[in-house]
Amino acid sequence: MISHPVIWAFRSSVRCWRHRAVLKAALQVSDFSGCRWYSSPIRVGVTGMEEILARVVAPLPTYETRDKSPPPPESNSLDFMHFYKSLDKEDRLSFLTKLSQDFGVDHKSVSELAVKLLDTQLRDLATILQVEDRLRYNLTPRYKQLLNHISRVEGGVKFLVDLRADVLEIISSKASESPHIKDLNGTLKSLLSEWFSVGLLRLERITWQSPCEILQKISQYEAVHPVRNWTDLKRRVGPYRRCYAFTHAAMPGEPLVVLHVALTEDISDNIQSIVREFATLDSEEDVNKINAAIFYSISSTQAGLQGVELGNYLIKRVVRELQSEFPHMAQFSSLSPIPGFSSWLQGLLSQYRKEGRGSDLLSEQEWREVEQATDSPSGTLAVDALRKLIGTSEWLRSERLSRVLEPVLMRLCAWYLYRGEKARLRSQPSGQLPSCKTAPPCGGSTGTPTPAPGVWRTPAASW
Repeated sequence: MISHPVIWAFRSSVRCWRHRAVLKAALQVSDFSGCRWYSSPIRVGVTGMEEILARVVAPLPTYETRDKSPPPPESNSLDFMHFYKSLDKEDRLSFLTKLSQDFGVDHKSVSELAVKLLDTQLRDLATILQVEDRLRYNLTPRYKQLLNHISRVEGGVKFLVDLRADVLEIISSKASESPHIKDLNGTLKSLLSEWFSVGLLRLERITWQSPCEILQKISQYEAVHPVRNWTDLKRRVGPYRRCYAFTHAAMPGEPLVVLHVALTEDISDNIQSIVREFATLDSEEDVNKINAAIFYSISSTQAGLQGVELGNYLIKRVVRELQSEFPHMAQFSSLSPIPGFSSWLQGLLSQYRKEGRGSDLLSEQEWREVEQATDSPSGTLAVDALRKLIGTSEWLRSERLSRVLEPVLMRLCAWYLYRGEKARLRSQPSGQLPSCKTAPPCGGSTGTPTPAPGVWRTPAASW
């Protein structure tokens, strides 16, 4: 049996060897060309950027050796990621500008191949296809190969998602007007669209038994109806509620898009009954009371995945999931505000008041009901009262006003959506509204298209 002193001596020697190995490896990774990594942002010069980019962005292999070239070492991808994370906002802009401009497409080679392609149009088809393939290969930016290699290291996909978020911020804030930055954004979007295709996504139902970390992220990412507390969150994933999320194997524990669903007897006519009703917190679900699914909130959690279609696929997957769980369910509805309707109606009321054409907007009976409900005389004062009610949403708090205004507003909103007034306004000069000939029909007939059973319906729940 080995004595304790011998064992302790052996363990000490192993620890010393490990410490030396770790220290040596750390120095090799963190020290390149006289620069060292720091956990806090540092200011770097153009020379430092050029050095790291020249080292990690490999030249595009020749066309003949493109499939035989060995991949660069994984350390190149890690060095790029560490270097980029160490930069502050201003240096990141300079870094991305240099990456996209100096390590993109070789325009000279592309021009030469384009001329060659024109010269070969009279040759045989095999020659034409080969030249086209060469041209396609040379149109690939040099940095795309680096992005592909980054995606293969641990945390690489998440890094590229965050990198595109930075690029999108640069474009939206107009911090740079460089077309190379826009081309980098297009390349990143194309890659992310492939990596996050629906076949590679996993549908997860979030419940109160889900990991605490996931529940916390669900709460933080909610962008439509903020979660007030843990009790509120428990209700949103409890009975008569469903919460689903898409996840990706390359980003474990990170929901990409989150969908909240309310299971009801019929389509709800307001959002308050869904997000603020606590009566069903501890109750058991009664299948006989579940006839409709209301999709009342969907949030994308990753800014870098903007433009990558996820939400539409998530809704379709959830519909199939709910149909499997509740075969009798036939109503699926979204419950959302209608952007622009209130502004459109305010402008329409202003124009009709100015031109004295209020009778074209509402029927005589509707105007009499508005006058009685608002205690205002006929004419322009009734129009002003209606404008005020719509602008402040005061009518929602009065049962009397709601009974009078709801059918009127539903008809006008149907006109706004069904007749394409929203698109029409975008194509018209600012302030120009529909003429009398395009005014919504009055007289009590809604003109609202009636959907067939089982199809999507979107109630006008909020203006």
